[in-house]
Amino acid sequence: MPRDMTNPVTEDREPAVESERGALVAVLLMVILGVAGIFAVS
Repeated sequence: MPRDMTNPVTEDREPAVESERGALVAVLLMVILGVAGIFAVS
């Protein structure tokens, strides 16, 4: 029973971590592009 409980939990966490990483990467890219845009305009 504990094995059945841990497997779905880890499977649910892995995609969540991947989506969180993707969101963080997207936010970082937007910040970097924004800063680069500010320097380009100035």
